[in-house]
Amino acid sequence: MNRGIIYAISAYVFWGVHPIYWKMLKHVPSFEILAHRIFWSFIFLSILISFRNEWKSLIDKLNKKNIFYIILPALLIGSNWAVFVWAVNADYILETSLGYFICPLVFIFLGVFFLKEKLSVFQWLAILMAGASIFVMTFVYGQFPYIGLFLAFSWGFYGLMRKKSPFDALEGMVVEQTMLSVPMLIYILFLEVNGTGSFSFNIGTSILLIGAGIISSLPQLIYIIASRMIKLSLIGILQYIYPLMVLVIGMFIYHEPISESRIIGFILIWIAVILYIVDELKNKKRLQNG
Repeated sequence: MNRGIIYAISAYVFWGVHPIYWKMLKHVPSFEILAHRIFWSFIFLSILISFRNEWKSLIDKLNKKNIFYIILPALLIGSNWAVFVWAVNADYILETSLGYFICPLVFIFLGVFFLKEKLSVFQWLAILMAGASIFVMTFVYGQFPYIGLFLAFSWGFYGLMRKKSPFDALEGMVVEQTMLSVPMLIYILFLEVNGTGSFSFNIGTSILLIGAGIISSLPQLIYIIASRMIKLSLIGILQYIYPLMVLVIGMFIYHEPISESRIIGFILIWIAVILYIVDELKNKKRLQNG
């Protein structure tokens, strides 16, 4: 099997089991988990960029011209991580799954409006179907999928910003975590000094909080490597491993209830996903036939 495919599958499987990890930290407040996730990600990425001796290249790109690509991606990824951890520990795993099923369609939507990309008929149908699922959950059954939509659009805009960013994959991640880690470290120290922090609760909790940085950064780096080795269309198809795993975990491990509105919403999203995949396969075959 192609190494790029192996890397991509590994990243998605890694992300897919994330809910189990965050559930192991359910006794820790969500914002404190986020603080440790960001701080230890910064430590892990700093070690990695030091090992690759790339600090000078990164520092050379830190100027006022690039300030937009420093602040906004950091806020997007920070808020995405915060909502995901909170949602998992508040028993909204199924809705996070919905968000990442919608995500590829959000990328198409953003591509049209910001990158002036053209859509095929199947892609327009996919977007309309996703919109129909939101309409059903909101106006027919009164359940607006705000968690799923926030995760999808925050990740989508993050991807858009990273696509146009002057920083490469590792540089961008280091910049984001550096910016976010300063207030997070202050918050962690404040909690520990006041005796309300969870880091010194027990050795198991401490290890899990430190590991939060590695399990957050490592799959993202693996994903970026994979995206440079195989075609984007294949990356898009493989992406559905992630939300499908999250869906299965939410339903069968944590037994989250799934209402009729969610079922209808998921069915509409899956139809949109199938339309999207069929269109990608048709385009790939057309290109291969010349």
